[in-house]
Amino acid sequence: MVDTNEWQGRSGETWAAQWRRTDRSFTQLTERLLQRTRDIDFSQVLDIGCGAGELSLAMARGRPAVSITGVDVSPQLIAVAQDRGSHLANVEFVNADAAQWQSPDDAAPNALISRHGVMFFADPTAAFTNLAQQSQPHANLLFSCFREVSQNPFFTQIIRQLPQAPPPPDPTGPGPFAFAEVDWVVSILRSAGWENVEFEKLDFPMIAGAGENPVDDAVEYFSLIGPAARLAAEMDTAARDRFFARVRAVCERNCYEGIVALPAAAWIVSARKAG
Repeated sequence: MVDTNEWQGRSGETWAAQWRRTDRSFTQLTERLLQRTRDIDFSQVLDIGCGAGELSLAMARGRPAVSITGVDVSPQLIAVAQDRGSHLANVEFVNADAAQWQSPDDAAPNALISRHGVMFFADPTAAFTNLAQQSQPHANLLFSCFREVSQNPFFTQIIRQLPQAPPPPDPTGPGPFAFAEVDWVVSILRSAGWENVEFEKLDFPMIAGAGENPVDDAVEYFSLIGPAARLAAEMDTAARDRFFARVRAVCERNCYEGIVALPAAAWIVSARKAG
């Protein structure tokens, strides 16, 4: 599990350097979230765990009259987002933890949106309580998160190539699969002041490689930011070479028409501030 210190350090640096790959991997998920935002009427948006800013920037381009604030704990990712959004007047990026974020008096959000940015809260109930308190009455909440790990071959097919399987993820987090269980998420959100909680299943291809040499590109992806990258970095040279030879075989089996992609499974969760 990557904690706040890691996001502010080594992991933040790696993800900031690889933002094009991460945005590419979530292409279809991002588009579905944007489709869902078109059904919501809003003027002030908070993008929770905005990363390098892809979702915020897409909304800012599509809705120039809307004001968007993206927050993330990683200063490196925020720096990338600020650079990418420097030409847009209706978006800003702030290095902050959404669990403690305070909205300006005149700019409380009436929509809170996140692409896979809500699963790492140390205390999710407290975090979503704060977000409700900082929002306008009847604000809309919309976020994506992974379903259970067994439904995500993007993770399982790579993790199986490790010489020793890591312990299973904690189903209540924090971590990538912390929001996989519907009842758990509902209990968090209702306790935090959100109602009308609904779930949409989304299965999508998570892209790992493309370009002239998609398999090489995918292997490099998995060596840098993939689900086993940290464990692979701790191996000795011979073990790491054997591991990535097996990863290469997985990538070759999942290369279609010049793209390496493995199945991923997400929830898109929506709710409304109670009261």
